[in-house]
Amino acid sequence: MFFDTHAHLDIHPLRDDETGVVARARAAGVSRLVTVGIDVESSARAIGIAHRHEGVYAAVGVHPHDAASLSPAALAELDRLVTCDKVVAIGETGLDYYRDRCPRDIQRAAFREQIRLARKNNLPLIVHDREAHEDVLSILREECASEVGGILHCFSGDLAMARDVVAMNFLVSIPGTVTYKNAEALVETVRGLPLEKLLIETDCPYLAPIPHRGKTNEPAFVPLVAARIAGIKGVTVEDVARITTLNAKRLFRIPVDEAVRVSYLIRNSLYLNLTNRCTNACVFCAKRHDFHVKGHLLQLADEPAVQAVLDEVGDPTRYDEVVFCGFGEPMLRLEEVKSIARALKAKGATIRVNTDGLASLVHGRDVLPELAGLVDAISVSMNAGDAETYAKICPNRYGAASFPALLDFLREAPGYIPSVTATAVALPGLDTEAVERLAASIPGIIFRLRPYDEVG
Repeated sequence: MFFDTHAHLDIHPLRDDETGVVARARAAGVSRLVTVGIDVESSARAIGIAHRHEGVYAAVGVHPHDAASLSPAALAELDRLVTCDKVVAIGETGLDYYRDRCPRDIQRAAFREQIRLARKNNLPLIVHDREAHEDVLSILREECASEVGGILHCFSGDLAMARDVVAMNFLVSIPGTVTYKNAEALVETVRGLPLEKLLIETDCPYLAPIPHRGKTNEPAFVPLVAARIAGIKGVTVEDVARITTLNAKRLFRIPVDEAVRVSYLIRNSLYLNLTNRCTNACVFCAKRHDFHVKGHLLQLADEPAVQAVLDEVGDPTRYDEVVFCGFGEPMLRLEEVKSIARALKAKGATIRVNTDGLASLVHGRDVLPELAGLVDAISVSMNAGDAETYAKICPNRYGAASFPALLDFLREAPGYIPSVTATAVALPGLDTEAVERLAASIPGIIFRLRPYDEVG
């Protein structure tokens, strides 16, 4: 369930209880972890540990504290070690200007060599950065590290730096320090980044989370990191575990065995993925590059039948709401939406529909009366404050008729559906105030601005 992306199982005292540490991790739901080398000898030990335990992987590298040990012979040995099938990354490498245990020019040289090693072997990097933010980012750029990507481990920068890192094809890894009282900058980073750009780690045996602070850290404590992130993001621990585990598997090139989802859970809302077809070809649509939403794969081979959907849902009162959404426009399957909603309402479900608001235009009739009594809430993607902007952001075959039809839908919807929300994605350059003003001019609806870079 959980993936601890940074542990040091070969360091005392964890190495003295290797089997117990792994067993406690398993019992806590930590199904995978990476044990990270800090020099050649440590890297070799990490590989040995990985071979002894299913679900344990290794990273090989030289820590900035030991950068002076990265001789040509040591570099050649790392190059040999990466041929092991359990090695998933190069690291930890990077810069540490806080301890300064090694001259900075030697640290920088060793960092560059290991980036080149990662690129040669097409492996991601695990980067250590302590009070060396500018030099770390500069070297990553200069050495084209974005070609392989990687992790800023135990992240200690601010949100602006985190966004720079993400733009360079790196993920941001959150350690137990996020549970500390003085972790405001890290909390802001978690709040400001999509979960799809985050990983979780322990950095054990160091940095144990609350309530274990000051004690030996171990992988079994990584769920505490996930719980704090869940609280910050307003999702469940299961959401954080699922998403960050998928992130880690994809980064480390670990095969992902997953089923396509028709029904899928986010928080305590059950979403129904009825179609991947859309009326619009929105410029911001995430499925242009990925069919995952919050760790769920939504790329349908076929559109599910009504009874198959109902069988998956079961008792709908287990959920706060059932949402017709998925990775397509659900109202393209209007009759199926009505049939499913009718059956679920009879069992006591609360029903929401997420839509582009063009169903009446598409079906050639006013469909809102057909939703009365079946739908409790509807969220309509408005996305623009005028027709010209809408046509650029959400092009479709209906052209100039689209935006007026969308506005008519929003104006009429409160007469049939108790809760109506107009939404817009906060695209860079979009006049969001104009969208909000237009929404405010329509009686009976509320407005919500959605993050540009986060789906679900």
